[in-house]
Amino acid sequence: MSKFWSPIVRELTPYVPGEQPREQLIKLNTNENPYPPAPGVEQALRDYPADHLRLYPDPEASALRQALAEAHGVERDQVFVGNGSDEVLALAFQAFFCQDKPLMMPAITYSFYPVYCRLYGIDYRTLALDDEWQVPLESFSSDSGGVIFANPNAPTGHGHARAAIAALLERIQECVVLVDEAYVDFGGESVVPLVARYPNLLVTGTFSKSRSLAGLRLGYAIGSHELIEGLERIKNSFNSYPIDSLATAAGVAALEDVEHFEACREKVITTRERTRQRLNELGFEVLPSQANFLLVHHPQVDAAQLFAGLRERAILVRHFNTEALRDFMRISIGTDDEMDSLVEALEGLCRLPS
Repeated sequence: MSKFWSPIVRELTPYVPGEQPREQLIKLNTNENPYPPAPGVEQALRDYPADHLRLYPDPEASALRQALAEAHGVERDQVFVGNGSDEVLALAFQAFFCQDKPLMMPAITYSFYPVYCRLYGIDYRTLALDDEWQVPLESFSSDSGGVIFANPNAPTGHGHARAAIAALLERIQECVVLVDEAYVDFGGESVVPLVARYPNLLVTGTFSKSRSLAGLRLGYAIGSHELIEGLERIKNSFNSYPIDSLATAAGVAALEDVEHFEACREKVITTRERTRQRLNELGFEVLPSQANFLLVHHPQVDAAQLFAGLRERAILVRHFNTEALRDFMRISIGTDDEMDSLVEALEGLCRLPS
């Protein structure tokens, strides 16, 4: 530990991202899209005038916000954009959850949420998932400093219907309810239409998953004018230019190609269900998923052993070494060929003596 650190730095336990290997592997560990972005994205990058890079980008990212507004049926001033949804979430924690009352979140969810709480000194409470590994919306208390959950949830994959979240919002109206929709395009039901009825609802999303732009870092939030103004105030006190001009051009191009988006989304969903069935046949318990990943458990074979065995066979998945999840692996959905290789490797590993 450095003597030059601020005291809080010593107390932090940072988020650990999935491994980004340098060697050639079948990479099924970070929920990236196995298919390339829309053809228009590459064209937009090729056509971008390099001379424009000497200029600062539009601090409002107006073109991207307008494209998102049109895609989601809201006004441009109801859209906020940031350098990946992680940044958007970080700004939202600062803007809305630094309260006297604790923030509420599921006990098993995106592990960056408690990291932000520790970074910003936010008190928080967690709710255990129910017996079906679902977020118990009815257990969130209205007497809190805010509510956050991913829908579909990560890493479990279950998503609640819009009507269920509307019922939650009818109960909780005095604090911000943040619904993280990073995976909603793979089978979930977006709650963006509820923003018009509930001014305390903030919905976040990303271009990293269904739009295949993880390498560009684009995220967004949709909410009431009041919530967006709060995010803008934090953003402009931190970094006025989080979205570069190239990213804006690529993001707009990705949103314009609806046909490509739908085709890739459907391929991922079809492959996910095919893989789920094949893993069930191998004896795995596979949680139902509305995301681009599966959370799986084999009752006879140790998850850490399977993880290591797959790594030796040049296949990378995610193993969370936590009390609640150490018996599980999270497997991102790749191409059909990649998933065939995964299943073939698991067939061999499950036959090996433990």
